[in-house]
Amino acid sequence: MAQKISIAVIDDHPLMRDGVVATLTNCSDFDVVATGGCAEDAVHIAQVHQPQMMLVDLSMPGGGLDAANRICTSQPAIKVIILTVSEREDDVIAAMSTGVAGYVLKGISGADLVATLKAVSIGETYITPNLAARLLSKNRSPSSKSTSREPAVQLTAREEQILVELKLGATNKEIARKLALSEKTVKHYMTSVLQKLRARNRVEAALTELPKKD
Repeated sequence: MAQKISIAVIDDHPLMRDGVVATLTNCSDFDVVATGGCAEDAVHIAQVHQPQMMLVDLSMPGGGLDAANRICTSQPAIKVIILTVSEREDDVIAAMSTGVAGYVLKGISGADLVATLKAVSIGETYITPNLAARLLSKNRSPSSKSTSREPAVQLTAREEQILVELKLGATNKEIARKLALSEKTVKHYMTSVLQKLRARNRVEAALTELPKKD
């Protein structure tokens, strides 16, 4: 039997927290090792239990962003996922800048939450699709061109293909299938793309505009 993914759930609303815990407990892939209701709980649990993943509420007492930043800095091996009702673009950008592995809205179904966490556990970075689309659209607008980050190194043709698919929201598995590559090869290219774009995660890479070719 495969080893379960250890996870902690931090949310100051007991009903919401208990519902998430019940969903994960009913899934054989996860082991809920701790729960909490504030930023200090989150930091303490990260230090003591060192779970593989943590679901952290954005607006809990003490601040979810502060907790996420402290955990990502002191315990980088822990994959932190923000679970929130906020659809504000500023909140998404601020959260992703801390190094979290995902930004998920609380309206997500139990099945989709489980699927998202499984994807994150194997290295994917996830952001609720409609939020990602809004950010990408804003990034492409004329007013955003002056602040777009250009890559320090030109991408190869294959890396550009990978980036195009990433911008469309495709997972590594979907990219591999479309480009007739192995998933391992796609991960290799993805690592190279992130390094060349100086992006900390897939979302930052997706938001990066490449300079137009002559």
